Amino acid sequence: MSDKDVPFHISAYLTKRADGGPWKVSEGISSRFSGAIVIPSLAEAENLPLTLESLSLNRADLLDQHLILIVVNGRADATGPETVDNIHTLKMLPLWKQQYRLKNLYWVDAASPGYELPHKQGVGLARKIGLDLALRYLDFRDKDPLLICLDADTYVQPDYLTAITQHFSCAAAGGASLPYRHRPAADAAGQSAIDRYELFLRVYVLGLKQAGSPYAFHTVGSAMACRASAYVASGGMNRRLAGEDFYFLQQVHKTSGVLPLTGTVVHPSPRASHRVPFGTGRAVGDILTGGEHKLLFYHPDIFTIVGKWLACVEEHGGKDASLLLNRALLVSPVLHGYLEQAGFYNAWDNLKKNNRGAAPFKAAFHGWFDAFRTMRLIHELSDGGYPRVEPEAAVVPLLESSGHTVPVSVGEQLGLLRRLQGAL
Repeated sequence: MSDKDVPFHISAYLTKRADGGPWKVSEGISSRFSGAIVIPSLAEAENLPLTLESLSLNRADLLDQHLILIVVNGRADATGPETVDNIHTLKMLPLWKQQYRLKNLYWVDAASPGYELPHKQGVGLARKIGLDLALRYLDFRDKDPLLICLDADTYVQPDYLTAITQHFSCAAAGGASLPYRHRPAADAAGQSAIDRYELFLRVYVLGLKQAGSPYAFHTVGSAMACRASAYVASGGMNRRLAGEDFYFLQQVHKTSGVLPLTGTVVHPSPRASHRVPFGTGRAVGDILTGGEHKLLFYHPDIFTIVGKWLACVEEHGGKDASLLLNRALLVSPVLHGYLEQAGFYNAWDNLKKNNRGAAPFKAAFHGWFDAFRTMRLIHELSDGGYPRVEPEAAVVPLLESSGHTVPVSVGEQLGLLRRLQGAL
């Protein structure tokens, strides 16, 4: 494919915003693909072949259409075992390519001397390296190819690529959040920890949905995908050490929209890890070492407050900022104080000046009161009169308010939420 076949907005992104480091694909690629699956891998020699094996069980014709790009990454300060594992992974990848008959499997060395990730960088940059490189090998002739994020310790089902391609064949939004379900843990303590953490994630999304937030979708790095046009419109993947998935899907939603995908489930690892400051591995590790009280849930009344605030904006969108702030004070003094601190007064006036029409104004408001500001408000409310609670005190009211009979155990509650959120 010649440069003239690449749309201008893709070329502009590659010129101005793509990562400019020393990294390159393992060997020349002559084909062009309708999609790419990008997998960061840090010390994953044990797990990565199982992930590749699960991918290999997908439809052969769809595998032929997709590039699989592994980004073996590590910093110069990586531990000895991590370095050894990465070297072994790079050595084994040609063998795994043959073993699993993945002819479109390629990799990037971001771990060897001279190619390591910079200090304080991690999975965000690793994803960005792979996604930016993959853009160069996509086929843009009469189509909008896909970029798919997966992790080296996450297994997929044989219907994985089928569900993704079918979704984007008709979805209006440019991004997608895939259903996920953590794999069983090795022991009872690990299972209890991962069940509690996954329930926490699901209850948070349930609360946002009941509040009417447009950001009521899961943000799991191994379970997200987007069109190439949506990727570049969002500015590409960020370089965050953790939470890169949250901020990426937030930005994709602002620029192209994000919808839940159905028809498949991805299966992340339940293991503990302290590689990043927060996230699944850290939460599971903290629970295992510090007890279940290390992860309490948001008080359900918080989501009621968020919902009342969003409904207030919906009802009084054309009014002055002072009226909205007065309404917010009636909903919650903490909400009022948070909005003042966040600069709502000036932001609201700017939104009104620059967005004519109900639909553009609503989109602009949710661009300002985004997933991050929503989460910040929830934290402020947690600190300001609505302290965190045990799971049953959070789950039961939210499920009962939507008309569901609530099971007693955490495991049963998790099963119900998985079913409601398309992960069974």
